[in-house]
Amino acid sequence: MSTVEVVKSGGFSVVIDSIASDKSISHRAAMFALLASGVSRIENFLRAEDTLNTLNIVKNLGASIKDDGKIIEISSDGIKESFEILDCGNSGTGMRLFCGLLSSANGHFVLTGDEYLRRRPMKRVTTPLIEMGAKIDGRSSGDLAPLSIRGSSLKAFNYTSSIASAQVKSALILAALRADGVCSYTEGELTRDHTERMLKGMGAKIETRGLTTTIEPLKEPLKPLDLRVPADPSSAFFFAVAAAITPNARVVLEGLTLNPTRIEAFVVLQKMGAKVELVQRDDTYEPVGDVVVEYAPLRAVEVSENISWLIDEIPALSVAMACADGVSVIKNARELRVKECDRIVAMVDGLRRCGIEVEEAEDGYSVKGGELQSATIDSYADHRIAMSFLVAGLRSGMVVDGVECINASFPNFLDLLSRLSEIKK
Repeated sequence: MSTVEVVKSGGFSVVIDSIASDKSISHRAAMFALLASGVSRIENFLRAEDTLNTLNIVKNLGASIKDDGKIIEISSDGIKESFEILDCGNSGTGMRLFCGLLSSANGHFVLTGDEYLRRRPMKRVTTPLIEMGAKIDGRSSGDLAPLSIRGSSLKAFNYTSSIASAQVKSALILAALRADGVCSYTEGELTRDHTERMLKGMGAKIETRGLTTTIEPLKEPLKPLDLRVPADPSSAFFFAVAAAITPNARVVLEGLTLNPTRIEAFVVLQKMGAKVELVQRDDTYEPVGDVVVEYAPLRAVEVSENISWLIDEIPALSVAMACADGVSVIKNARELRVKECDRIVAMVDGLRRCGIEVEEAEDGYSVKGGELQSATIDSYADHRIAMSFLVAGLRSGMVVDGVECINASFPNFLDLLSRLSEIKK
């Protein structure tokens, strides 16, 4: 198990132009190339364990891949049955989206993952797919991986989801592309819309009105992608929090996607009193630009709306709450319990070790701001837990065990963190 110690920072002013590429968009770019005719060109693909596993699965599904280290080219003449078990590693996004993609493909496919992914619930995706006619089975009646998928004809659907999840929505959209008629998907709140944006850019007929997305089945292959993957705002947010909690700190985060469904955590940080500025530079597939964050005294906030827009950022946001004046509250975030670990348990445990008063609830927790104390933290093998407490170390000093999990999403995180303060491995 790898351990890293972060020394308390005296302040910094940095420009970061090498934030990890967006993981959600990287996953989708590799997968969607399987639906295109011609060569998809993907620049700045995230080279982390999760996304490289997705790329390897795409290769095992018959795609031809050329990679010169900067640009990945993917060409495919349709999904082919694989002799290999398809390993998604630690990625729930990969497993759930591949369920939708493969449910109508010719052949038999087996999806698995690491020990943590094999514990995560999949019925939220497999149940509606089975209702469409998909043939999917797995442990615990199809709720747990390994999952067995035998491609079959799918019926059109009008589905209303009880879970606000971009992964569920994306899986159903991918399945709908090969259904026998027009499908509609309705969600309780608007979730991340990368799938809709990217597929529409490739020529799919997808329309969203309010909370309902309508999908027409494909009549021909999609146009290939020509995409530069922007930087990941979820990864960048760790450094936004770093600046917000560290006196005499300022950071410029360059080249992020500014998709409104991805920057809610920055909006919350601004409400807490941090100085946050968004500067848009481009808007081809996604709005892209820079974010500037400066330290300011923080105040407590309640987070109970648009949870699906910032679910991944809540651990880092909790560190900001621990440094704020007053009691902050997180509600309606039960989804945290079925991430890479139970993030409610992990954050409550870690913050208490740092001397912060925390009250746990079934769907979140409350955090009484105070003075963070140096502690030794268990990462729970969860990259976002590990990175959140390493950032907290800029305020008080911190030791985090099990940091190797960071490689799943942000391989150069520690290199960037070392620009803000001394770290000891």
